[in-house]
Amino acid sequence: MRIKLLALCGSLRTGSSNRALLEAARQVQPDNIEISIYDGIAALPHFSPDLDDNALLPDAAKVLRQRVEDADGLVISCPEYMHCLPGSFKNALDWMVGSEKFPGKAVALFQATSRHEHVPALLRDVLKTMAADVVEEASFVLPATTNRIEADGLAADPEIAAAIRDKLQCFAGRIRSGI
Repeated sequence: MRIKLLALCGSLRTGSSNRALLEAARQVQPDNIEISIYDGIAALPHFSPDLDDNALLPDAAKVLRQRVEDADGLVISCPEYMHCLPGSFKNALDWMVGSEKFPGKAVALFQATSRHEHVPALLRDVLKTMAADVVEEASFVLPATTNRIEADGLAADPEIAAAIRDKLQCFAGRIRSGI
């Protein structure tokens, strides 16, 4: 059985190190895993509980929820802005709250740098509140000291590529055991 993972990048920056890490994961994904990257965070309208109804739900939010629901698990890579989650990413999480299939969703957190000290705990707390299943043993911290990283370079590094593949296989095993 092929595991379908949806990758969510918390940064909208074109040259994002978080996006590079997710792209590298897609490049080195094992054959039994398929990673797709969600690119619609910037298009989501501001969350409003008044719109969190099937009849009123904006199309962009419908697409996000459907993609999340169709995925076996989520891989999230999120930067830290001013000791917080980026507003656009928190907005995306807010739109996911109303999804009936989100509770219990397996999530692996991939950090592009170890320099972010606040966002990992904040993100875990938000995901816990949303009833996600954060799979700690499948989570990964890239030991980068710079934000200038590229997907091809990460994928070409034998140690980093192997570590990413190992975390993805661990994640797939956890998902399979829960299915």
